[in-house]
Amino acid sequence: MALKKDTTAVGSMAALMATIFFVTVACTPTPPPASTSTPSPTSSPESASTAAIPSTPTRSPANSPENAAATPTPPDRWSELAQRTPYPYSTPLPAAQTTILDATYAKVDPRQAEHVPCKRCPAYPPGGGVWKLSLDKGIFRVYHQLTGWVTIGSFTVAGDQIEFFNDPHCFRDTGVYRWRLEDGSLILTAVEDNCGVYLRTQNLEALPWESCQPPSTEAAITNHWPIPPGCQSD
Repeated sequence: MALKKDTTAVGSMAALMATIFFVTVACTPTPPPASTSTPSPTSSPESASTAAIPSTPTRSPANSPENAAATPTPPDRWSELAQRTPYPYSTPLPAAQTTILDATYAKVDPRQAEHVPCKRCPAYPPGGGVWKLSLDKGIFRVYHQLTGWVTIGSFTVAGDQIEFFNDPHCFRDTGVYRWRLEDGSLILTAVEDNCGVYLRTQNLEALPWESCQPPSTEAAITNHWPIPPGCQSD
């Protein structure tokens, strides 16, 4: 009888313990699942303020070597002109043959006319300063140093006459001149020329064109000769 009571007491105790276990498990909160994403780092006040300030681009000073190299220099118009050839506007180009007048000439116009910039300057603009004329195997070139004005065309020599044509400033006109050499200077006298409302005539015959060629081989080597004004100018 005593054994039966002990067995009943043990069974009741086991049932009570099981009940307490299941209640405890059921009432325990389930923790949230762990996040698989990487949390973003917290920005410090210093980094936030730095990111808010835009970076200032670095500029080279105006007189830096890089800017100096990029700055274009004025072209040498006379040297550029020497590399060009005329276009046969109205007359075929003459044969590239040396003539008795082939040389570079220069003159200095004493007028002190003020240079006025223009987009479409007149043909052979009247102006003081250095003028250059090149006669080279059927090609003539004219250059005014003060304004940078240039022109190019064709020429032929027959006896004491020289004809100018294929001038882009007056490509329909042929200028006919008589020529003579006097003390190393070329003197032109117009026979007929309507180019530029006679501005080409006024330019070519106004003053003697002094030759820039040395009178002898020795003078060319030593450079000991009276070089005419304008012959050493660009």
